[in-house]
Amino acid sequence: MNVCIIGVGYWGPNLVRNFLSCSLVDLVYCYDKDSEKLNSIKQKFPSVVLINSWDELLDDKSITAVAIATPVSTHYDLAKQCLLADKHVLLEKPMAHSYQEAIELTELAKSKQLILLIDHIFIYTSAVQKMKELVNSGEIGEINYFDSTRINLGLFQHDVNVIWDLAPHDLSIMLYLMDKHPVAVFATGVDHLNNGLEDIAYLTLYFEDKTIAHFHLSWISPVKVRKMIVGGSKKMIVYDDMMSDEKIKIYDKGFDVLDEEVKNECLVQYRIGDIHVPTLLNSEALTIEVNHFIDCCVNGSQPMTCGAQGALVVKILEAAQESIKVNQKVSL
Repeated sequence: MNVCIIGVGYWGPNLVRNFLSCSLVDLVYCYDKDSEKLNSIKQKFPSVVLINSWDELLDDKSITAVAIATPVSTHYDLAKQCLLADKHVLLEKPMAHSYQEAIELTELAKSKQLILLIDHIFIYTSAVQKMKELVNSGEIGEINYFDSTRINLGLFQHDVNVIWDLAPHDLSIMLYLMDKHPVAVFATGVDHLNNGLEDIAYLTLYFEDKTIAHFHLSWISPVKVRKMIVGGSKKMIVYDDMMSDEKIKIYDKGFDVLDEEVKNECLVQYRIGDIHVPTLLNSEALTIEVNHFIDCCVNGSQPMTCGAQGALVVKILEAAQESIKVNQKVSL
């Protein structure tokens, strides 16, 4: 099959490289409004075919799939046009600017029996796959809480705030690991540039049970941190994406309630056991994702990061934005 990469600026070249290496892809096309970017991608990857006209891209029936790596504000319109032109779509995160748009894209893809895969890249990492395995096996018990930190200095975005830029990564991981959805969100944030786009924010997600999730997001941190703690009733996982190895550590730590009520106090016994560091495969997540996308297109199977999951992430982002505006908890 033939694939076209739409947008070859920041992330596009990575998509081009991986689609070129996919054995089931015959030709890789590239489209971008910026002719300099097109010329640059041609110099770097001489085998790509350049497309200068959007109508030419939509009308070319030999191009059966596209990968959209453009600003968030363009996602809905570009993806919708490609789906209406009967093309499978790999769409950058977040998939749209609103939950309504995200649901519309999801339903359109479903009605036309087309693949819509959302680029929640961390789901395809060996670290997150190992965490999913640990959760599914019951080794860590019931998940009690998530605690996530994703902070760095820059890059300041011009069309979205730090929540829309960074939170999709950790929200997608959380939703992938859990079989339950949050029911409310409370968020706070500040824009130090006074441009209406928060550069630091804190999100708290609430569930019907006592599970809670907290996310710290920042573009103005002096250090880069990519860390998540998954607290289970049996064991706990620390996921540090900044580590070249030992990205995941499993702590046999926790507590047991010995007596729920003794003179109005709980007797708690702390459990401190071993720390286990599992061996992870050293493979590029984008390569796995691209091959998974092509496999879904060929076989009609459901993507791991489907439109429904992407829409739920957008719903949470939208509610978080509303929470900052009204300064109170917002139901999902």
